[in-house]
Amino acid sequence: MSDDHTRERAAPTPGNSPAAKDVRYLLHPYTNAVKHAERGPLIMERGKGVWVTDDAGKRYIEGMAGLWCTSLGFGEERLIEAAVRQMRDLPYYHLFAHKSHNPAIELAERLIEMAPHSADGPMDKVFYGNSGSEANDTAIKLIWYYNNARGRPEKRKILSRIQGYHGVTVATASLTGLPANHKDFNLPIADILHTGSPHHYFQAEEGESEEDFATRRAEELDQMIEAEGPETVAAMFAEPVMGAGGVIVPPATYFEKIQKVLKKHDVLLLADEVICGFGRTGNMFGCETFGIKPDMVSVAKALSSAYLPISATMISKEIADTVAANSGKIGTFGHGYTYSGHPVAAAVAVETLKIYEERDMIGHVRTVAPAMQNGLRERFAGHPLVGEVRGVGLIGAVQLVADKETREPFEAAQGVALKCADFAHEHGLVVRPLPGDAVAFSPPLVISEEEIDEMLDRFARALDDTAAWLAKAAA
Repeated sequence: MSDDHTRERAAPTPGNSPAAKDVRYLLHPYTNAVKHAERGPLIMERGKGVWVTDDAGKRYIEGMAGLWCTSLGFGEERLIEAAVRQMRDLPYYHLFAHKSHNPAIELAERLIEMAPHSADGPMDKVFYGNSGSEANDTAIKLIWYYNNARGRPEKRKILSRIQGYHGVTVATASLTGLPANHKDFNLPIADILHTGSPHHYFQAEEGESEEDFATRRAEELDQMIEAEGPETVAAMFAEPVMGAGGVIVPPATYFEKIQKVLKKHDVLLLADEVICGFGRTGNMFGCETFGIKPDMVSVAKALSSAYLPISATMISKEIADTVAANSGKIGTFGHGYTYSGHPVAAAVAVETLKIYEERDMIGHVRTVAPAMQNGLRERFAGHPLVGEVRGVGLIGAVQLVADKETREPFEAAQGVALKCADFAHEHGLVVRPLPGDAVAFSPPLVISEEEIDEMLDRFARALDDTAAWLAKAAA
C-alpha cells in the first residue's frame, strides 16, 4: 500500500497510454490538477447493475451512482434501445421558433403529471436544459423575467443557503454556498445572498432541539429579508436534502417554518430536486418527503438515469402565464439552448420514467432503504471516527470528526474523508468525500439488500484503515 494511501498504481509515464493522454490533455472537474498529474486517473471501462470495472479489470460497487445520478444502474438495455430507436428516427431537432418533436412533448406531459404541486396547484410548463446547473440558471432568469414583467425590477435578490449546492455556472455557482465554488472565480455575483445551513449536528446551540433550531433558522431568514427589504427579495433556492454540501437532512419542522416566512414576504421558492428527484428519498420527489410546496422545480440526473444529459425547470401556472404574456409583449422569449429537449435525451428520459412506474422503483427504494439507513447507523455510529450518521431513503452520509464528544472537526488540510475514499477504492467501493469530512452514499436505486450489505462491509474496512492511518500519523 502506498504511503499516501491512493490506489496502488504507478504514476502515469510519458507515452501513448490512456492515462498519460488523460494527464496531458484533460482538465478534470472537481480535481486537484497538481495531484492528478502525480497520481493519474482511475479509468473506468464497463458497468453492469451497481458495479463498474476499471481498465485493470478491478470491480467496484458504485456507491454514488456516478454523481448521484445513475438511478437504474449500468447496462439497462431498455434505455440503450430507446436511444438507438430515436437516433434512427430523428437524431436531433430543436424547440426554437415553434418547432417541436414527440419525445419532448411526451416527456413534458409526464413531468407535469408527476411533479410536486405549488400551494396554488400543479406545475404548468417545462423548460429543458442539459444539466442541473442549466436548470437552475434558467430558473434565475425566469425569476428576474417574471418580476420585471410584473413591474417589480427591484425585486431581484435571490437567497440560498450556506452548504447548499445549485450548480457551477456564474449564477448558480454564486447560489452554491461552498467556498471552493467561489474562491478565485470572483463569485458570488451581486444580488445572491446566503442564509444559514440547516445542519443541526454542527450548527445547533447546546441543548437546542431540532424544532427550536428550525425556528431559529426561520427567524434568521425573516430578519435577513426584512433587513434587505422584502420588495427587493425575489426567491429562495433549496434542496430538500442538501447533497454535495454534506447530505444534510432538514431538521424537523424546518421547511414548514421556512415556507411561512417566504409566503409572508412574497418570495418564490425553487425546490432543487436535481439529486432528490425520482425516488432518492423514498418518494418520487423530496418535496413529498418534506412537505414542500414550491413555485418552481428543477430536475436532472435521474431524469434519464444519467444515460444522456437532460434537465428540466418546471414552473407554476402564475409564473408561466406571466412569462408567456411578457414574451408576447417583447416579441419572443429570448432564452434557450441548442440542445434544449434533445430528442434522443428526451426519449431516454421518457423510457426512464416508464421504468420507474412499471417496476415500482419507489416501492423498491422503500423496501431496501432500511437496510442502508439502519446498517449505516448500527455499524458506524459507534465508530471512534464517526460523529453523525444521517440520511433518508437511498442517500446517506457518515460524518468523520476528530472528537466524538465535542464534535470537533478534523483540520481541513488532513483530508481525512479523501483518505477514507481512497481506502474505499482499494476495497472496491466508490464513495464520495464531501466538504467538512463527510463521506456520502447514493447508490443506484436498483441496489439489492445483499449489495447494500456488501457496500457497508467494504466501507467498514475502509473506515478501519482510516483509523489506523490516523493513529500512525499521530504516533
